[in-house]
Parts: sequence; C-alpha cells; structure tokens
Amino acid sequence: MSSTLHIQTQTDAEATTQPRHRPNPILRFFRLLLKSKTGALGLLIVLCVVLMALLAPTLAPHDPVKTNVAKRLLPPMWQEKGKPEHPLGTDNLGRDVLSRILYGSQISLLVGFCAVVVAGLIGVIIGLFSGYYGGWLDAVLMRTTDAFLAIPNILFMLVILAVMGPSLVTLIFVLGFTNWTTYARMVRGEVLSIKERDFVRGARAVGASDLRIISKHILPNVISSFIVISTLSVATTIILEASLSFLGLGIQPPDVSWGGMLSDGRQYLATSWWVATFPGIAITITVLGIIFLGDFLRDTLDPRLKARKAK
Repeated sequence: MSSTLHIQTQTDAEATTQPRHRPNPILRFFRLLLKSKTGALGLLIVLCVVLMALLAPTLAPHDPVKTNVAKRLLPPMWQEKGKPEHPLGTDNLGRDVLSRILYGSQISLLVGFCAVVVAGLIGVIIGLFSGYYGGWLDAVLMRTTDAFLAIPNILFMLVILAVMGPSLVTLIFVLGFTNWTTYARMVRGEVLSIKERDFVRGARAVGASDLRIISKHILPNVISSFIVISTLSVATTIILEASLSFLGLGIQPPDVSWGGMLSDGRQYLATSWWVATFPGIAITITVLGIIFLGDFLRDTLDPRLKARKAK
C-alpha cells in the first residue's frame, strides 16, 4: 500500500515538474490556414504575386519599357497574328504586356505595403496616446481625426499630388498620410478598454512609467487588430494607387504600373482589348487574394469575433 502510494506520489511530482507541451503558434496558424479554403487560396495568390514581383527581371521575356512600333498592338499568342514571343500581346507602343504586368507588380506591392506602414505608424501612435492619456489630448487628436474623415480621401490626394507633383515617394506619403484615421480610431478604442485591466493597473502601481506601460503592456495587445486592418488596407491602397496612376497623378513613365497600363489601353478597348484587360485582371486577382487572406486573419486573430463564436 505504501509503495503504491509512493509510486503515485512520485508520478504526480514528475508530472508537475515536467513542462506542459504548448503547441507551436506558427504550426497552429498553418493548420488553421489549411482548414480555411479561402485563407489558403488568398495566401497562395499573395505568395505568387510576391514571387512574380521578386523574379520579374528573370521571368519577363522583354524589357518592359522598350518600344517597337513595328510590333504595336499584337494580339495574344492564341489569336490570329499573335506571336509566341509576346504571350499576352503588345500595347500601342509595341511594349510586351506580360513583361509590363510582371514589373507593374513591383510598384503595386511596394506602394501598397509602404503606404500601409506609414499610415499604421501615424495612426497607432495617435491612437495609443489619445486612448491612454484621454482628457484634452484625446479631444484634440480625435477632433483632428474627425476633420480628416470629413475630407474625401481621393479629393485630398488629388490636391496634394497636384501641388507636390507625382512621384513614387510622394504617392506613398500621400496614401499613408490620408489613410491613418482608421488605425487611430481602432487603436484608441482598444486602449480605452485595455488600460482599465488589472495587469495595467498593477504595472502602474509598481511604478512603471507611462512609456513602458504603453510599449510593453498595451501595444502588444492591439497588434492583432492592427495586423487584420493593415492586411485589408493593402488591398485598398493598391486600388487607390491604380486609380491615381490611371488619372495620370500616380506612377509616371517610364516606371510601369498597372493603373498606367489601364490608362494606356482604355482607348483601345474596342479593337485591342488585351492592352487594358490583362492589367485589370492582375489587379482583381491580387486584391482578391489579399482580401481572402485578410478575412482569414480577422477570423483567427480578432478576439471579439472569437468571443462571439464561443457564445
């Protein structure tokens, strides 16, 4: 009896001393991703577009800016008069459409991600300090945010670009500077709830500085919501960049952008549909992939959505 009790006690002691096996969060994320058809499809599309952008110099069959009037408006290779060396045809200046689409993906992804980083930095900083300190600072920052929300984004961007002149850096700055309000309001709402929790009060009670509380205790708890919103914002930013380039206020020649390709091909839709159609398809597929991935991240990372499903 005593030996059995001793063995059981020893077993319990070993169980308590051995660390519990915690599933790897990365492996758990990919397991959930594989269970989600739209999430997996979105990630596959995004990875393909990223690889397409990175390998554009290798994959592109021709120089995207080299003109050849003798080969202008050649149809895709599966149509009559189409040529295998130009699989998706050529545009009005004889430039290869496939090569321009590959190089255009670099601009779209660069502008999309960089503009979201700029907007996220501005919005997160404003939201953190506004929600944490409250009072007059909160009132000033939120009324400034409301003022930005009252101005139509596209009009604001057109005015700034017309004054500063279109360029890649200016476009990234404008897209980031005019889209930070969503992050600011989201982060402020999260901070108002988090700062009243016990772990924040405990950190304040032991004498932690405001900057340490914000950076070590509050910021990590709003990262998941930030990732969800920023992922979906990349898709919106890509569309905005294409719209501005289509209007002639975005990326300027000789740089290649999908919006600029749409602008070049709009007058040839009736006779040479491929000039504008294939860049439009590239924009649509890329944006859909990012949206699918963003929806999956929202379902996985949003704690409020998890709580609703648990109920």
